[in-house]
Amino acid sequence: MSNFTLPIDSDTLVLDHRAARETAAPFAARYQAARPYPHICIDNFLPPQVLTRVRDDLATLPEPESAFDNARERLKSSYLPERLPDYTRALFYAMNARGFITFLEELTGIKGLIPDPYFMGAGIHRVANGGHLDIHADFNVHTVMKVERRLNVLIYLNSDWHADWGGSFEIWDKAMTQKLESFVPLFNRMVCFSTGSDTFHGNPETVANPNGDPRLSIAMYYYTATWDDSRVSHSTLFKPRPGSQDQRDSAEARRKIIRDILPPLIYRRIAGKLRRIGF
Repeated sequence: MSNFTLPIDSDTLVLDHRAARETAAPFAARYQAARPYPHICIDNFLPPQVLTRVRDDLATLPEPESAFDNARERLKSSYLPERLPDYTRALFYAMNARGFITFLEELTGIKGLIPDPYFMGAGIHRVANGGHLDIHADFNVHTVMKVERRLNVLIYLNSDWHADWGGSFEIWDKAMTQKLESFVPLFNRMVCFSTGSDTFHGNPETVANPNGDPRLSIAMYYYTATWDDSRVSHSTLFKPRPGSQDQRDSAEARRKIIRDILPPLIYRRIAGKLRRIGF
């Protein structure tokens, strides 16, 4: 676990790209060597006054753009940046700008990172008491821009969170046999990790804050122009933990059967339609 503060101006949210590169450089080797896939956890990531202002902004939230309440995603809501107050919205735009992209490229070794102006799946994530997000690997292609998803950045907004309140972010091995890392969602803690079809992660332990406060986080996703038509796209791939009561993703299992039967060209043409109809 690493500890530093990104040199972003807390008023203007400007981050000089040269300073960003210098800040990231000492942590690059640790990130890129992490197992089972590249990742890092950094505490005190932003100037604390930045996230204090964000928390003040989030005291009143609009209706969420998306909300999930099923066996795999319980009581989880997502809020797009453009409908949030000015300061929080500006922070999201700053995280899509050159300075922050430079920081991520230096840290991860992934060049040509592309931010997402649509914030597809990104924004403020809220998990209410009683909620959880099962272990999964993320969707692998941006369906609008047709670019490959490569990187997730999560920043937690929860004051004085305790491990026994649930909601910790977990990293599992690629065979889904054991949990290798667990990070409590503490205020101003950032977790960054590379994404692929076997980078399994989530917060499967039920949120149980005795104060009734939800688990809050900033979620941002980044891409590269490395997608081509020979690849097979997929939506979120949920995986049950061994010995748990986690529910299998029956829709994905059905799609896998079809994928194994049909020629790849035909499957690629119908995969999006299958997901839209829940098959």
